[in-house]
Amino acid sequence: MTLRVGDLKLAPGQDEAELAEVISRRLGCATNAIRTWRILRKSLDARRRDDIHHIYSVAVDVPEWESAHSPERKLPQGVAPLADTPFEWPAPGAQPLESRPVVVGSGPAGLFAAYMLAISGYRPIMIERGRDVKRRVADVRAFDGGGALDPESNYLFGEGGAGTFSDGKLTCRNTGPDVTRVLELLAESHGKPEIVYEHRPHLGSNRLPLIVRTLRRKMEAAGGEALFDCRMEDLIVSDGRVTGVATSSGFIPASVVILAIGHSARDTYEVLLNRGVPLQFKPFQMGVRIEQPQAAITRARYGDSAQALGLGAADYNLAVHAGPRDLFTFCMCAGGYVMASVSEPEHFCTNGMSESWHDSPFANSGLVMTIGAEDVGSDHPLAGIAYQRRAESAAFRLRGSYEAPAHRAADFLRHRRSKGTIKTSAPLGAFAASLADFLPPLILKTLERGLPIMDRSLRGAFLKDAVLVGPETRGSSPVKIPRDDFTRQCTGIEGLYPCGEGAGYAGGIVSAAADGLRSARAVVAAFAQPK
Repeated sequence: MTLRVGDLKLAPGQDEAELAEVISRRLGCATNAIRTWRILRKSLDARRRDDIHHIYSVAVDVPEWESAHSPERKLPQGVAPLADTPFEWPAPGAQPLESRPVVVGSGPAGLFAAYMLAISGYRPIMIERGRDVKRRVADVRAFDGGGALDPESNYLFGEGGAGTFSDGKLTCRNTGPDVTRVLELLAESHGKPEIVYEHRPHLGSNRLPLIVRTLRRKMEAAGGEALFDCRMEDLIVSDGRVTGVATSSGFIPASVVILAIGHSARDTYEVLLNRGVPLQFKPFQMGVRIEQPQAAITRARYGDSAQALGLGAADYNLAVHAGPRDLFTFCMCAGGYVMASVSEPEHFCTNGMSESWHDSPFANSGLVMTIGAEDVGSDHPLAGIAYQRRAESAAFRLRGSYEAPAHRAADFLRHRRSKGTIKTSAPLGAFAASLADFLPPLILKTLERGLPIMDRSLRGAFLKDAVLVGPETRGSSPVKIPRDDFTRQCTGIEGLYPCGEGAGYAGGIVSAAADGLRSARAVVAAFAQPK
C-alpha cells in the first residue's frame, strides 16, 4: 500500500536519507518494512528563528500495511492513503487536420504546446519573432553592456519568451498532474530534480537558456519545426475560421493556430484587434521594484545563524491592505539583479532576475497593485497598454537612456527627491529620481500607505537602505482574449487557441506552460494528425 506521510521534519543540513527513520517512527514500523519512498513536497518553516526546519511530505510504499492494520484502525496523524491522479493524454480526434498546426510564440506556453503536439505526431510549426536563445543571450549581454536595444531580441522577445530571463521561479498556485508533468519535463531538460517537489522551486536565469534550448530540440527531434526571426504580421480569418498566418517570412497555411504571444507583444494585439479578434481589457499589476541589501533580509528572516545553518539567501512574500487597495510583492529575487526589461525603444521598465547561486549582495522584488478599468479611465481593450506606455515613456525621458530611475524609500516616504549616487544591481546603473516623475498618484498613495506596514513584517529590514526603482509594468497582461472553457478556442473564431500570459490565462512559467500543454491536448482530442 502507498501512503502519503506529511509533516516530517528535518533540521537544515540534515541528510535527507534520514527521512527513512523519521517515516518509520511515524508509521510505527521497522525501517526495513518500507520498500520505497519519495519526496512529494519540501518547504522551509522559518516562522520561528529559533526553530527553523524543513517540512516534508513523502509517498511511502509499505506492502504489509494493509494486512497488518485493520481498516477500522485509525491512521497516525498526517498519514493517509495516497491518491495519485495520473497524467492523461487523449487519442487523436477524428476531424481531419489538413495542414500542420502553427504555434505563435516560443515562451513557456508556446514551447510546451509545440512540444506536446510534436511528440503526439502533429509536426507543429512554432514561429518566434525573436532569435534563438544562443543569439538572444548575446544580444541581451550587449544591451547590458551599453549597446543599442534590439526591439526583436531582448529581455522580452526571443526563444523562451520573457521567462528565459525572469529568474526561473517555478511557483504555481495550481497543482495536479499537468503541473507535475511540466515540472518533470523541465527537470528532464537539464533542470534540477528537486524542482518537482520543492515548495518554491527556482532554476536561476543562468540555467534557463540551456533548458529552453533542450526542450526545443526535443520538439524538433519529434517532428516539430522552429522558425526564428519570424514575426506574425496578420492572422488570416475567413467565415469565422482561421486559414493561415501572414509572417515576416511569408504566408503559412493553417486551420489551427495556438496563440501564445506573451504579455508584451503590443503590436500583435493591435493586429488582432484590427482583424476582429475579440480582445478585452484585463486588470493588471503595476508599481515599482524594491531593492534591499540581501544580508539584512536574510538576517531578518533567519536570524544570525543563517550561514551556519547553510540556508543561503532568504526571500519574502508580502501582501498588505494599503487603504482601499492591496499592495503586494511578487517575483522576489533573492541575491538578484534589477534589469531594464524593455522591448520598445525610448521606454523604460524593470524586472528582476537571479542566478541559481543567489550571489548578488542585493535582494529585489516587484511591489505592485492591481489597476482596473476605472483607474485607467477606459475599458478599451488596449487602454491598459496605453497606461503602461505613459509611465514607461516618462521614465525613459528623465535621462534619455536605459539607466534605472531610483528613489530611496526613506526619501519617498518623506516626500523629497533623492540626490547623489545610488547603489543598485542594475547592469546599466541607476540615477536619483522621484517616483512622482513617472508614476500616477494612485500608485504613489498606495505605496506610501503600504510600505510602512510591510516594513514591520520584516522587523525593519524591508525599508532600511531600500531603493525603489521603476516603473514595474510588465508583471501581467493588460489584455484578455476570450475563449471557450471546453474547446479552448477563441470566442467566434474557429481554430484559434489563445493561451498563456499574453491571452490572460497564466501568471508565471509553470502556469503558462501548463496552459499551453492543455491547449495542445484540446487540439489532439479534436483533430487527427496532419497528413
